Amino acid sequence: MGLRQSVNSLRGAVFGQNHLYTTIPTGDDHRRRDRRRRHAGIRPGPVQRSNFYRISLAALVFVVLLYSLIVFSQTAASARCEDRAACSHASQHLWGQYSPFFPVPSEIDPRTPPGCELTFGLVLSRHGSRDPTARKTALYGQLLGRLRKSVTRFAPGFEFIRDYDYDLGADQLTLFGQEEMVRSGEAFYLRYRDLADRAEPFYRAAGSDRVVQSALNFSQGLGQARGRADSSPAKSILVLPEEPGFNNTLNHGGCPAFEGGPAADLRLRMQTTWKEAFAPSIAHRLNSRMPGANLTLDETIYMMDLCPFTTVASPNATSTDFCRLFSQEEWESYDYFETLDKWYGYGSGNPLGATQGVGYVNELIARLTGRPVDDDTSTNSTLDSSPETFPVDRALYADFSHDNDMSSIYAALGLYNATADLPAGRKLPPHDAHGFSAAWTVPFAGRMYVEKMTCGGGEEGEDEELVRVLVNDRVVPLQNCGADSLGRCRLGAFVESLSFARGGGLWHACFS
Repeated sequence: MGLRQSVNSLRGAVFGQNHLYTTIPTGDDHRRRDRRRRHAGIRPGPVQRSNFYRISLAALVFVVLLYSLIVFSQTAASARCEDRAACSHASQHLWGQYSPFFPVPSEIDPRTPPGCELTFGLVLSRHGSRDPTARKTALYGQLLGRLRKSVTRFAPGFEFIRDYDYDLGADQLTLFGQEEMVRSGEAFYLRYRDLADRAEPFYRAAGSDRVVQSALNFSQGLGQARGRADSSPAKSILVLPEEPGFNNTLNHGGCPAFEGGPAADLRLRMQTTWKEAFAPSIAHRLNSRMPGANLTLDETIYMMDLCPFTTVASPNATSTDFCRLFSQEEWESYDYFETLDKWYGYGSGNPLGATQGVGYVNELIARLTGRPVDDDTSTNSTLDSSPETFPVDRALYADFSHDNDMSSIYAALGLYNATADLPAGRKLPPHDAHGFSAAWTVPFAGRMYVEKMTCGGGEEGEDEELVRVLVNDRVVPLQNCGADSLGRCRLGAFVESLSFARGGGLWHACFS
């Protein structure tokens, strides 16, 4: 109800509804009436006094109502959840690569099509949820310590920061992250049950502790799902060291021009452009709610980082108080900030991003076709030439790596070739980016399934071998190989479409 309607309603309630209008008395009328009353000895009676009181009461109520409406309008203008540190709808699916695993919506049914039989299944998985890196955990701890000392007043909703005891570790899986990987192993078994009941996956893991632990947890989950937990799964995992000079398709580092060339800071430049567009208003709000904080734009991002990291540090990934400080729209901007990092740092937006993934793609081709690896980039020829350390006759494979490396592998596979370079001055939601975002592609415990199937009597022909790729349970329609309505390509056409990887990408530019 508007102010005018409120006043009219109040006037009607006090004076009653009366639509019979009379002539307004003149000054002479009032004087004649007063003379008659004095001659008759009449004084103002109860009715006149009652009218006076009613008019006075109406005036008082009108003033109170007007004041209330003004206060209400001011309160409503500042009632946004982020102003009150009371946002309860922060989506864990908007935390970029720090999002806990979630199945991404798929336009194509991810279930195995009727009449088809799976003959091959490979998972490439990121490790589960972890603590911040050693560098970041030190920065977060220092920031919170400074806030406790420098802030003169914490506004309502921000008081928890004054008493917050930062105790996150560094680099290691959290308990929730371990559980994520157990569930991932269970999901792999359920999807490839017919194969997993007959054969054990061949396991490989990059050498970081959190990656190896993720492989162990995955193996545990798979074993539990099929009713016979492995007694010593560690013996079946081939660990590839993350050391300089060791060729490792699950961990980048062998391309000097990529690590320190002209495009090495491209991701930071693109992120800075977007950060300067969306973060200043957030920094202003936080600083106004915590006088003396003087947060920079980078520190504002750190405050947002604390939401996912403190969340995955809890056993059930329960969103923490840090998450209440930011709105849904701000989380969308944060997710895009991290998306720019993956696209321009390790994906198709970096001139050498896809090249970092060609070695793994050539290993995938060998596994799909049963042929030896043909590659002169990041593959380890000693390991890949031995059937003990690189078999090509298995039905199931499980590899474990990092988000950055997986972003390069996706680029080398051409999974997001339909995505144009992402703008840095405005955000592009995943649907408009043809399914690409950091949260949709490489969340904690994120995974890619590559599978082969035969479909007797299908439109592709009797028992035709088909390849399909799913990223976090979303079917990614294959590019440049004549994909059908279910996103699949014939094996031969799929391998042929991977000409960039088969040709070594731009590996020659790594040393020029």
